[in-house]
Amino acid sequence: MRNCLFLCFLFGLALQLQAQMDEQATAFIHVNVLPMTSTAVMKDYTVIVKNRKIQEVGPFSLVKVGAKIKVIDCQGKYLIPGLTEMHAHIPTPDKGDDSYAKEVLFLYLSNGVTTIRGMLGDPSHLVLRKYAAENQMLSPRIFTATPSFSGGSVPTPEEAREKVTTYKKQGYDFLKIHPGLKIAVFDAMVKTAKKVGIRFSGHVPAEVGIRHALASKYASIDHIDGYLEGLVSDEWKKQNPDGGFFGMSYVPKMDEKEIPALVAETKKQGVWIVPTQSLFLRWFSPFDGNALANEPEMQYMPSKTLYQWRQSKQQLTGTNFSADQWRIYIDLRNKFLRAMEQSEVNLLLGSDAPQVFNVPGFSLRHEMKGLQDAGLSAFTILQSGTANPARFFGKTGKFGTIEKGASADLILLGGNPLENLSNIWLQEGVMVRGKWLSKEFIAAELAKIAEKHKS
Repeated sequence: MRNCLFLCFLFGLALQLQAQMDEQATAFIHVNVLPMTSTAVMKDYTVIVKNRKIQEVGPFSLVKVGAKIKVIDCQGKYLIPGLTEMHAHIPTPDKGDDSYAKEVLFLYLSNGVTTIRGMLGDPSHLVLRKYAAENQMLSPRIFTATPSFSGGSVPTPEEAREKVTTYKKQGYDFLKIHPGLKIAVFDAMVKTAKKVGIRFSGHVPAEVGIRHALASKYASIDHIDGYLEGLVSDEWKKQNPDGGFFGMSYVPKMDEKEIPALVAETKKQGVWIVPTQSLFLRWFSPFDGNALANEPEMQYMPSKTLYQWRQSKQQLTGTNFSADQWRIYIDLRNKFLRAMEQSEVNLLLGSDAPQVFNVPGFSLRHEMKGLQDAGLSAFTILQSGTANPARFFGKTGKFGTIEKGASADLILLGGNPLENLSNIWLQEGVMVRGKWLSKEFIAAELAKIAEKHKS
C-alpha cells in the first residue's frame, strides 16, 4: 500500500509541476554559465526558460526579463547542463508495481542526472521512456537498451537475427551485449543490426575480442575489460580461457605496450568508451564491504539490496583475491584512460548503477573522483557527462549544453566545477525539462525514501 501511495504522490506531483512550469517562464539572472560547448565560462548572464526549452542566453545587461517570469537570482553561482548517466539500470516492475523503478529514477534526478541510458532493457522501460518524454512522471530522459544478448540468451545466429529484428521493431534504442556470445552469433547480430539500423553497446565477449569488436564498430564499449584482456596474447588465453572477473586473472600476462595501438584503433573506428571506473574501485576492491554499506547514500536503498551487495562483494573478493594484483589492474585502467584522453577518444560518463555499492545518482560522485584520480581533466570528465552523450545520440544542441533551443535540463551550483570538480555536488537545485526542483524539495523527497527503507 505504501508503495502505491508513494507512486501516486510522485505521479500527481509530476503533473502539478508540469502544469505550473509550462505556464510560467523562469529566468536565472546574474549567473555564471558553463555552456559545455567550450571551456568558456560566461559571467553574469541571464538564461530564460520557457515551455521546457532554453529560450534566451545572454549577458544580464542585454537580456530583458518580463514581468510574469519567475526570477531566480544566482549571484556567485554557476549553471551547467544536467548530467547524463550512460551506464544506468532501471528496475523492472514487481508484479506490475513499478513504484520502485520510479523511485530509482528520482534518485538519479536528485543528483542532477537529467538523462540516463538504461543498459539492460525490458518492455516496461519502453513505457517509462514514453512517460518521461511526455512529462507524465518525474524522471530523467530515458534511452533504453534491449534485453541482453549473451551466450545463454542468444545461442545461435538464427536467434540473433530474429531478436535484432524484433527489438528494432519494438522501438529499443540499441542492443545490449553481454559476455559469452559466440563469435558466429555476434557476427550475425552485427550484420543484422547494420541492416535494420540499430546500434549495439556493452561488454566485449571473450571469443569476440577487443580487436574484432573495434572492427565491428560498437557504438560504445563499456567497462574497458575487453581492453585489458586485449593486452594478453591469444595463445595464452586459449590455454587459459578463464580470465576471472573482468579479466583480473590475466593481470600477470598483460602487456601494456599494446595500449597505444588499441587506443589508436578505437579513435580510428569512432568507438565511444564508458569506463565505469567506480565499479572496480568499489565492488571489486580490497575495501571493506561493511564500511561501503554504511556510507550515507546507502540509506536510500532497500535493506535487501544492501544485504545482496555485501554478499556479492564478499563472494567476489573472499577467495583468491590479491590486493596487489588489483592495484596493477587499476593502474593499467588508468593508463588506458589517460591515453584515451590524450588521443581524444570519445568518453562517456557512466557508473553502472544501481550496481554493487553504486547508488543511482550518488555513484557519479565516485565515478568522477575515480576518473580525476586516474588523471583526467575536470573539463573532460564534465564533457563526458553533458555534451558528449548528446553527440553520441546524434542530438547535439537538443540537450547536454546550455544554448538557445536546447532542453532546459540544468543544475545550479554553488561553485565552479572546472576549478574544483567536487563543486558539481554543491547543487542549489535541478531543472529537468523546465521543471525546477529546489534543493529543499529534493532533500524532502530523499528523506521520504530513506524513511521508507529504514530497517
